[in-house]
Amino acid sequence: MAVKTVQAIINGVTTTLTYNTASGKYEATITAPTKSSYNVNSGHYYPVTIKATDAAGNTTTKTDTDATLGDSLKLKVKEKNAPVITISSPTAGAYLTNNKPSIVWTVTDADSGVNPATIGITIDSGAKVTGDSIAKETVSGGYKCTYTPTTALADGRHTIKIDASDYDGNAATQKSVTCTVDTVPPTLSITAPADKLITNKTAITVKGTTNDKTSSPVTVTVKLNSGAATEVTVENDGSFSKDLTLVVGTNTITVVARDAAGKTTTVTRTVTVDQTAPVIKSITINPNPVDAGKTYIISVEVTD
Repeated sequence: MAVKTVQAIINGVTTTLTYNTASGKYEATITAPTKSSYNVNSGHYYPVTIKATDAAGNTTTKTDTDATLGDSLKLKVKEKNAPVITISSPTAGAYLTNNKPSIVWTVTDADSGVNPATIGITIDSGAKVTGDSIAKETVSGGYKCTYTPTTALADGRHTIKIDASDYDGNAATQKSVTCTVDTVPPTLSITAPADKLITNKTAITVKGTTNDKTSSPVTVTVKLNSGAATEVTVENDGSFSKDLTLVVGTNTITVVARDAAGKTTTVTRTVTVDQTAPVIKSITINPNPVDAGKTYIISVEVTD
């Protein structure tokens, strides 16, 4: 009997094949499914069913389970869209006071899925870290990843690079972020006034220098007694000055230097303004009169 129809059924779509006299085979050009076959089954393929029917109505069906032809009835479809990487912490340009910061990012893929074995992190020029050293929390379409360096990062700038691929081998565009670790507060030296200074003048100038090796520029504020802290200008060489008007009595001057990472150094100076002159209460000379060339004692009673 003659063959009447040959059909291919793939992903629920039936296509009738046409006999090719040149090749002697039934053929068709079929558009592949729009989704990867990776998640279809454990074999990561679309099962293909072929049905051949003759003019008498006899039908032969072959599927992917067939012992002889089964392997040829497994259609593997690969996607071309790479996963997407998003770094949430640290942010670009961030200053970190923790030298073992938690680095957090997500990797998602809308089709074949993110291959967790390919998720990696590289800090500066070090070796890429993969595997269980990276904590992976399942989220929609992929993973939320967290990694904490096992060795403390040195103070200074660091570049973090993240890589990943999907199950179809599409590599995501590498994402990177640069941040600065700063665990050391700024230096702060007050050259004037001296601590516990006693003066009769209310006008005084606070002078000093500041610097931070890792995260300059440094901001400086000066606070007098219970007043508001006022920011002062710090010159390129780190020097600064601030004129103050003291009150009579004890004055507390608080100077705070803050670097870009938020680390602070505080120096306090106490200055006493005393504008009350001493009081001479009594004077005695004994003996008085005194013989020429002899000694005498002068006693003065003074209070202040």
